[in-house]
Amino acid sequence: MNWSKITSQAEKVIHKTGTFILEKSSEIDQLKVEEKSVNSLVSFVDKEAEKQLVKGLGEILPNSGFLTEEDTIQDDIKEFTWIIDPLDGTTNFLYGLPSYCVSVALQYRDELVIGITYELGQKEMFSAYKGGGTFCNGKQVQVSRRKNLEESLLATGFPYYDFSRSDAYFELLKVLIQNSRGIRRIGSAALDMAYVASGRFDAFFEYSLQPWDVAAGAVLIREAGGKVSDFSGKDNYLFGKELLCGSPEIHKDLLLKTKAIFK
Repeated sequence: MNWSKITSQAEKVIHKTGTFILEKSSEIDQLKVEEKSVNSLVSFVDKEAEKQLVKGLGEILPNSGFLTEEDTIQDDIKEFTWIIDPLDGTTNFLYGLPSYCVSVALQYRDELVIGITYELGQKEMFSAYKGGGTFCNGKQVQVSRRKNLEESLLATGFPYYDFSRSDAYFELLKVLIQNSRGIRRIGSAALDMAYVASGRFDAFFEYSLQPWDVAAGAVLIREAGGKVSDFSGKDNYLFGKELLCGSPEIHKDLLLKTKAIFK
């Protein structure tokens, strides 16, 4: 398969959808006086963006399957399956914070082969395909080269509905705050992973994640020279609802600390 060509075609579809989302973002301020109207708009944007992506990506690979967040189409895993998050960072979008994105991955059989994350605030298109490296707006990027956890800048996401592992999570946070340069929480796992792939963050970890949160980022990081795993160091991160990723050296150190706490 010509993964490069498919990636280029998918980028155009994603860019068009991103333009739609940005246009709708201007309506948020007009509706803030009425919470119900704001929520209706956000729901509309989520679903309409997903419909646009399903239509456009489906034309690139006819008869492909889809795994989506908003369920505008029935989930159907096929030989080629698009994994779609039409708007990751919905709360940021709602509050006018610029950190939100469109995130799309392509899975061929059981392998993630294409990952694209379009960050709308700065209009940065992160993309990667199998064997092709990772790029941001056409410029190749790589994971950071820092080798010590103490010198690293980390990213995470706070639990907001699944608190079953929160004690272990906050214990790990305490350890990492004391053994790093800091921890950031942007509010978009897909964007956090894109920033790991481009070396802005040294590592990212979070639990209670969904496939559409992490699929594109996993490709970005892998093709940028990084490591992606679950909390035990295995490959069950797509459906296992936990993910740890980073440059090889930082991933190794962070994995040791995570395994010691998340037993």
